[in-house]
Amino acid sequence: MINWTILLAVEEAGEKGGLFDINATLPLMAIQFLLLAVVLNQIFYKPLGKAIDSRADYVRDNQLKAEERLAKAKKLAEQYEQELAETRKKSQAIITGAQAEAQKIGAEKMAEAQKEAQAKREQAAQEIEQQKQEALQQLEQQVDSLSRQILEKLLGPELVR
Repeated sequence: MINWTILLAVEEAGEKGGLFDINATLPLMAIQFLLLAVVLNQIFYKPLGKAIDSRADYVRDNQLKAEERLAKAKKLAEQYEQELAETRKKSQAIITGAQAEAQKIGAEKMAEAQKEAQAKREQAAQEIEQQKQEALQQLEQQVDSLSRQILEKLLGPELVR
């Protein structure tokens, strides 16, 4: 029975114009669609579009600022690297100069110490020579005195003088 009622409904629809009946419903639906599009545009799409546009502008501005900051940072990094290289060169020159000066001072001190040592060596040699001469004189005197004593004992005291 249900099948017959569906068939009857289909037959009646087929008689009235089929799938597309052009009557007052079609323009009413078109007006409803246009009103819905206008309402959605005013309430939803425009604010959403504005939010999306403002967000895109914000992102674009931040990206430009970030690129500018990055360029400045690169420039500063290059400048700092150049200054660092110059400072290293200057410090290396200072170190080299200080080493040369230290070697010069060390050489002067060494020469001075060698001169002083040579002078002390010469002075010691002179003192040794002087002491040697004094010792030889004393020895000579002692030899003379001993030889007199030996002669006196051998020859007698009267003959020696």
